[in-house]
Amino acid sequence: QVQLVESGGGLVQAGGSLRLSCAASGSIFSINTMGWYRQAPGKERELVADVTSGGYTNYADSVKGRYTISRDNAKNTVYLQMNSLKPEDTAVYYCKALVTILPTRSQDPYWGQGTQVTVSS
Repeated sequence: QVQLVESGGGLVQAGGSLRLSCAASGSIFSINTMGWYRQAPGKERELVADVTSGGYTNYADSVKGRYTISRDNAKNTVYLQMNSLKPEDTAVYYCKALVTILPTRSQDPYWGQGTQVTVSS
């Protein structure tokens, strides 16, 4: 029904930058909130940042001032610009979208497959 495809992860040195992208496709009527979560080994998945369809953003304290989330509603795509990366940012990053689907108009959360971000010291 709905697929979320992430891209942009990789290996970067501390202090470097990466940009993640997540594109949603399928039987989409509309998308409410889109966001990024991450899960490090041995830890629970946590919210990194999210953005509503109206552009309201929310960030985890640990990434404020370093990460910027944005979205292109016409492309059903959300981005995460990550600057000043630290080794503790190393994790699998997952995209999540709250999607209203066709033809039922039901609203459900959908997840991407995850992309690895590794920051070396």
